[in-house]
Amino acid sequence: MSTIPGLQRPAPVPNELTKPFWDACNERRLVLQICTPCEKLQYPPTRSCDECGPAANFEWREVRGRGHIDVYFVIRDSRIKGFRSAQPINFAVITLDEDPGINFLSNLPGTPPGEVPVGAPVELIFEETSSGQLVHEWRVVT
Repeated sequence: MSTIPGLQRPAPVPNELTKPFWDACNERRLVLQICTPCEKLQYPPTRSCDECGPAANFEWREVRGRGHIDVYFVIRDSRIKGFRSAQPINFAVITLDEDPGINFLSNLPGTPPGEVPVGAPVELIFEETSSGQLVHEWRVVT
């Protein structure tokens, strides 16, 4: 379960488009769509490429799971039921090192609220939701 006390992570509901992404998370891997004609990584999963449009041809590519903290904020009054008992809680924008155009949100497990080192490197970890589905998160590399 979650490494953030009180946090009850909402469980994603995979669909036809997102199932390969969530299946890879359950294998503790991070995969992103890549458009084969232009080699552009895409996240979140989508049906058309920002460059090639709806004629895109996507495959899934595993990425290393390294990035850095771009910016963060602290939530003290979330409307998301599962986050209420964990407040205050960090929400950080993580920029993927392999493609600075790809960003993720993270609670930064292990980092106290408001003590986020902007610019610090982060590594990929996986946290379990109430349904058992693993979700991607990021932890500050010390």
